[in-house]
Amino acid sequence: MRILILNGPNLNRLGLRKPEIYGSKTMAQILLEIQRTLPDVHLIYKQSNHEGDLIDWIQEANGEYSGIVLNAGGYSHTSVALRDAVEESEVPVVEVHISDITKREPFRQTSLLTDVCAHSIIGHGTEGYVEAIRWLQGV
Repeated sequence: MRILILNGPNLNRLGLRKPEIYGSKTMAQILLEIQRTLPDVHLIYKQSNHEGDLIDWIQEANGEYSGIVLNAGGYSHTSVALRDAVEESEVPVVEVHISDITKREPFRQTSLLTDVCAHSIIGHGTEGYVEAIRWLQGV
């Protein structure tokens, strides 16, 4: 099983940025934990602070991956273009939010992606990435 993990803006700062909200693990540590937990899954990880990169990668995923785990960061709340790419994807997309966006600032409480994603995992910390992959394994 090939899974594409996509992280959006500022998620390159995991482990450094607001650890009280996002935890102290870096993405490298998270990926290592995923690989140890799910050794039979082939992971490809990409991160960008640029909306167009995320859209391009989602569009290119068709036929290449079994699923996409998407933590779109702030674009979850603002990007209609990213929503359109997810909605059009032939690959199931699981939305992940490390924090519980429903308990955050009002502008973060709505995700434009939730209703076009195959599944959403919100507020389960960095374990949400493993949960998303396990969900995709069951599809």
